[in-house]
Amino acid sequence: MTPEPAGDDAALPPEPAGPAMSGRNVNVFYGQKQALFGIDLDIERHEVTALIGPSGCGKSTFLRCLNRMNDTIDGCRVEGTITLDGEDIYDRDLDVVELRARVGMVFQKPNPFPKSIYENVAYGPRIHGMAPSRTELDDIVVSSIRRAGLWEEVKDRLKEPGTSLSGGQQQRLCIARAIATRPDVLLMDEPASALDPIATAVIEELIDELRENFTIVIVTHSMQQAARVSQKTAFFHLGKLIEHGVTEEMFTNPRHKQTQDYITGRIG
Repeated sequence: MTPEPAGDDAALPPEPAGPAMSGRNVNVFYGQKQALFGIDLDIERHEVTALIGPSGCGKSTFLRCLNRMNDTIDGCRVEGTITLDGEDIYDRDLDVVELRARVGMVFQKPNPFPKSIYENVAYGPRIHGMAPSRTELDDIVVSSIRRAGLWEEVKDRLKEPGTSLSGGQQQRLCIARAIATRPDVLLMDEPASALDPIATAVIEELIDELRENFTIVIVTHSMQQAARVSQKTAFFHLGKLIEHGVTEEMFTNPRHKQTQDYITGRIG
């Protein structure tokens, strides 16, 4: 294994202007049932955008639209426009595998592959041809595990199964796996809901560090977590986007009564 690699962002081209992702008039249907209604939402670069709202309000449905995970659900239909760096991600000519390398995802429950810690992280870069040599692959694996705040805990255990780690460590391994393909955007669907308070605090601290390099969208059922980790918050209710804005302002001075009612616990 190689020592810590030099910064792998040094030679990256300048980022495009404008939001990282945008949704315009997004409607989602599961068969005849409409789940999202006319969603307009910009995801700003190097910010954490929290999606909040009651269970079944559409926040996870919208999150899955951003990397076309809804494509895997029979009968699901997405209307409207969603762009990544101005490019329509639902364009017929777009490579969905490539899209999911650029828009990574971390799920609610840790789901490491039944492979070694090393192979969990190496998998994405290998299938996407990002590392022509073993040395380059080693560099990506080490860098990703370091960024996920896991290196000191696993550096002598890289050949052990990823499933041998604790729940919090497994979730950080899944984050390392997601960022190994150097995505532009990282989606997180309640990434700490299955973890204890200590592991949750570690994940939240990590999210704050990762936004320096990635744009993050997080679905959370915890308003306290949204307040701690996000710069922008979007409140969904019954499939509609009720309010979107600066997190601190939304939690202290919401513009809509429905937002106020949700934040104060009157609806939920």
